[in-house]
Amino acid sequence: MKALLVIDMVADFIDPQGALYIGPAAEELVPQVKKRLENYRSEGLPVFFICDRHFEDDVEFELFPSHSVQGSGGDQVIAELEPRPEERVIEKRRFSAFVGTDLDITLRDKGIKELELVGTVTNICILYTAAMAQMYGYKVNIPVNAVASFDREAHNFALNEMEKTLGATMI
Repeated sequence: MKALLVIDMVADFIDPQGALYIGPAAEELVPQVKKRLENYRSEGLPVFFICDRHFEDDVEFELFPSHSVQGSGGDQVIAELEPRPEERVIEKRRFSAFVGTDLDITLRDKGIKELELVGTVTNICILYTAAMAQMYGYKVNIPVNAVASFDREAHNFALNEMEKTLGATMI
């Protein structure tokens, strides 16, 4: 079985007023993610929302400005992609959706062996989630028009890395 991971489609990355807004790429990304989400929903396939959600004093803020702080509103999935009650929202505090979460055991309990990753940021959370997914034995698919970054060069590097090094399928 396969599942869709909607990664970090939260206000702080997608809204122009967000703390780590990814820029114009967000405008093209939202309809592409919405399309993938609608496909999974119409087929009755599992969808997981992976959300960056930090404490106010998170050590990640030594690398990046404060963002996606719990209760700030910037940590919420954007309205256009509102999770349904049956869709699980998994909070993460690190780049990979697998670090410090129950994602792996949840996927295994549901018999999921194949993942499609969509969202942001290609060269950070998408890349590191893909790397760990591959190491845990999942087949990984990346729809290239449904991932984005604030840095086009890093985005392209990450796509190449996921395909050539991690064996992800680009769709």
